[in-house]
Amino acid sequence: MGRRQVGGTTVELTGLGFGASAIGNLYRVTTATDAAAAVDAAWEAGLRYFDTAPHYGLGLSERRLGAALRGRPRDEYVVSSKVGRLLVPNEEPRGVDSEGFVVRDDLRRRWDFSRDGVLRSIEDTLKRTGLDRLDLVYLHDPDDHWRQAADEAVPALAELRDQGVIGAIGAGMNQSAMLARFLRETAADVVMLAGRYTLLDQSALDDVLPAAQELGKSVVAVGVFNSGLLSSDRPTEGMRYDYQEAPQALVTRARAIAEVCSAHGTTLPAAAIAFPSSHPTIINVTLGMRTAEQVGRNVQLHRQHIPASLWDDLRTQGLIRSDVPAANGPGRSARCL
Repeated sequence: MGRRQVGGTTVELTGLGFGASAIGNLYRVTTATDAAAAVDAAWEAGLRYFDTAPHYGLGLSERRLGAALRGRPRDEYVVSSKVGRLLVPNEEPRGVDSEGFVVRDDLRRRWDFSRDGVLRSIEDTLKRTGLDRLDLVYLHDPDDHWRQAADEAVPALAELRDQGVIGAIGAGMNQSAMLARFLRETAADVVMLAGRYTLLDQSALDDVLPAAQELGKSVVAVGVFNSGLLSSDRPTEGMRYDYQEAPQALVTRARAIAEVCSAHGTTLPAAAIAFPSSHPTIINVTLGMRTAEQVGRNVQLHRQHIPASLWDDLRTQGLIRSDVPAANGPGRSARCL
C-alpha cells in the first residue's frame, strides 16, 4: 500500500485521507457509535491519514477521532489538526453552536495565531485526542490574519518541527493565492487546498500548484466535490457549489462533464476524487466521512479505474483547462491508497 512523502519531511500520507469534520456533528448529529464505526471502516480499508481540527464540533471531532484511534499502533497512522481558533468558555451561550455544528455552545472560538496561541492550541488538542503527538499541523483559515500567521504562528510551528515535536507544518484555506504565499514566503512544508483544484475550478494552476512544484513542497486536496455539485452521477438544480446554490451555468457544465465520464465508463464522483492527483504536487485527497457506509462508498470511488483519455477529452471539449497536466501513466497508476 503506497504512501507519498510530505515535502522534504519524513511524514507520509496514504492517497486517500479521512476528514473528521462530519464526526464533529457537521450540519447534523452523528452518533458516537457511527463515528467510531466510520474510523474503524477507514482503518480496515487501509486509510492511515486522519484530519481534524478544534473548530470541528468545538472539539468533538478531536475527542471522537482520538478515542477511535486509541490502541492502534501509533507509528502506523498520521493525524493532522489545526491552529488559529482557540476554544474558550462562552460567556453567552445560546444552546447550539452557530457555525454549522450541532453541538452545545458552552465553548466559543477565538482567533489567535500568536506563538502562545499556537502552543496552547496544540496542547489542548493533545488533551482532547489523547495522542502523544501530532504528525502534521496546519494554520486554519488565516485569510484575515496573514501578518500574525506568517510572523508568529509559522515560526512557532517550524520550531516544533525542527525539534521533532511535530513532523510537518502548513496552512489550510479555501483560497489558493495566500497558500502560494505560505509556500513561497514561509517554512510551510504543505498546504491543504480546499475547492480550488477540482473538475469545476482549476484556479490553483495560477499560483499554489506552480509554487509547490518549484519548491518541492506538497499539496493535500480537499473540497473536491465543491460542496456537493460533483458528488452525484447526475447533477441537478438545487445542488450546492462552494456552500451556496449552484448557478445554472455550473450545473450545466457539471452535467456535461458527467456525460464524458459516463462515455469513459466511470462516474462524475469517481473522476472528481481522481482529478486532483493528475497534478504531481498533490499527494493526497481527503474526504469528509460520517459513517462506515460513506467510507465504503468513498473507498470504492477512489479505487475505480479512470482512463487517462478522460482528461484528454475534457481538455479537448473545453470542460477543464488546457494546461491541466496529463495523468502520470495509464489509468490510475499514479494514485495509491
